[in-house]
Amino acid sequence: MKKLALLLSAALLSGLSATALAADEMVYTNVKGYTLTPQGKLTTFSTLHISDGKVVGLDQPLDKHSDTRVMDGQGQVMLPGLTDAHGHLLGLGSSLLEVDLRGTTSSQKAAEQVAAFALANPQQVWITGSGWNQELWSDRAFPTAQTLDEVVSDRPVWLARVDVHAGWANSKALQLAGIDKNTPSPEGGEIVKDDQGNPTGVLIDNAMNLMQQVMPAPDAAQLSRQLSAASDHLLEQGITGMHDAGITHQEYDFYLARAAEQALPVRIYAMLRATDPDLPYLLDNGPIRSADDFLFINSVKAFGDGALGSRGAALLEPYSDAPHQHGLLLTPATEFPALFEQVLGAGFQLNVHAIGDKANHLVLNQFEKTFESTGGQSLRNRIEHAQVIAPQDLPRFARLQVLPSMQPTHATSDKNMAEDRLGKDRMAGAYAWQTLLKSGIAMPLGSDFPVELANPFYGIHAAVTRQDRDNQPVKGWYAHEAMSVEQAFRGFTIDAAYAAHMEDTLGTLTPGKWADFILVDQDIFSVRPQDIWKTRVLETWVAGEKVYAAGTD
Repeated sequence: MKKLALLLSAALLSGLSATALAADEMVYTNVKGYTLTPQGKLTTFSTLHISDGKVVGLDQPLDKHSDTRVMDGQGQVMLPGLTDAHGHLLGLGSSLLEVDLRGTTSSQKAAEQVAAFALANPQQVWITGSGWNQELWSDRAFPTAQTLDEVVSDRPVWLARVDVHAGWANSKALQLAGIDKNTPSPEGGEIVKDDQGNPTGVLIDNAMNLMQQVMPAPDAAQLSRQLSAASDHLLEQGITGMHDAGITHQEYDFYLARAAEQALPVRIYAMLRATDPDLPYLLDNGPIRSADDFLFINSVKAFGDGALGSRGAALLEPYSDAPHQHGLLLTPATEFPALFEQVLGAGFQLNVHAIGDKANHLVLNQFEKTFESTGGQSLRNRIEHAQVIAPQDLPRFARLQVLPSMQPTHATSDKNMAEDRLGKDRMAGAYAWQTLLKSGIAMPLGSDFPVELANPFYGIHAAVTRQDRDNQPVKGWYAHEAMSVEQAFRGFTIDAAYAAHMEDTLGTLTPGKWADFILVDQDIFSVRPQDIWKTRVLETWVAGEKVYAAGTD
């Protein structure tokens, strides 16, 4: 019965009408508009013509006798709605509703925030949060359960690291998860232990599953709260669409139901999670694309390795600052052939998380082998993050037509530790944006929110300057790999749409595409590159309807 219900939902989605769209015609005039043409050339316009939620023309003469609604842009800058090509929508919503440890300066300060949150939320059975980063603490050491026990001992506490590849638990949570000195680390993960063999409270990568298995699953009401909080935040940032990098079966059902009700606030290109036990069943349902383009499910997110900050990224040679470590493969390489054949054989795009040079090398190898045996090269498969690549592997992305899906602010966040982890020699293939672009491959850009802040202008700024928002380092970090403003703009617009097989309806403000656009307070193509991050969104429109205006509730 459940499969039948899902198939009925899919049938409903395929026949959705555009009843929720604005049915009237509108002209937004007196703007300084930028978009890319179908040929990929940056062009400007001053008037946008909209009908039934879609663009019908640029700079067409106004019919003074028509009933067309005319909006005066008062000379403001108009851009297409921006797309974040790699984020976690409900994870962002969850982070907005729990304790935020981003920017804490020590484990003690983080614990103080946890204590304040616990005091203010006595009804919560589990205290959850995210955002801690030991690399920003003076001791640069992983935290311990004892620090949390001193402030909250009666309830379980579970706090995800900023990259979501490690978590920090108190003793109550470890007890509930059944983790003690006799618990072995799972394959692809690590239970960090002290010199006496006792768990310290930090779990890395696949070891985090031990905790997540005992945590209560969110119900529909909680998912709705998360969706609302995340969507409001993204629309305020000028993000009208996002690629959701790894959804569960529960989230799949939730998105289907909301799409059928035409109640999704932002456009979602959702990737099924490769580790979901129901993956074969979900693949069997086939791709699902709603007629209003608010939901498209046509891809799978797989996990190659961990993250660089927690030394989980899989490297070909040992870590420079930890010679006994090579990182972790979250999916054993022996499982790659069956997984790639399963996904590509079903006609779904495969998007693989790979950060270290070993993980990227193995994933590229497997794509090449599977293309020869099964096909699927035209599916626009992707490597998510593609941060550290062996130089000889860089040209393989274009040759294999595998898209590097990258997040510019990862580079500016990682610059304080990446060279320590890798050494200077391996930096030649790290965060190599310009090298990859020059090889002739499209590069969708995102943020990996809530790992990084969702603001896309932070991403464009980082891409162009290779600096943080304090404009450091002065000359940029490995600045020869920086992008132009136009390249970064492409990454958040048409390249992101292309990476989702949606360039037919999204990514540019050209006739026939949805009228998703934003008004901003400065011209990103003419301001100093160092000031791009200061851009503020004044209005956000989706399908010709205003969904956000600065200064309004």
